[in-house]
Amino acid sequence: MGTTVDARGLSCPQPVLMTLEEIKKMDKGEIVVLVDTDTSKENVSRAAKSQGWQVKHVQEDREGYRITISKD
Repeated sequence: MGTTVDARGLSCPQPVLMTLEEIKKMDKGEIVVLVDTDTSKENVSRAAKSQGWQVKHVQEDREGYRITISKD
């Protein structure tokens, strides 16, 4: 079962720190990260990759971005 990190409305580095905190709790699985700026989207994606996670999907909507990261 996946986890959702809602970091909308927060400025960097907060979304990255929240994502890394969630990554530390999980050896593998799926995390959905909600952000509302391009900068947060790029930084969260980069941080996830640096931890060995894959960015599976980035979906843009009215409220920002929904980033799905996973690790098998």
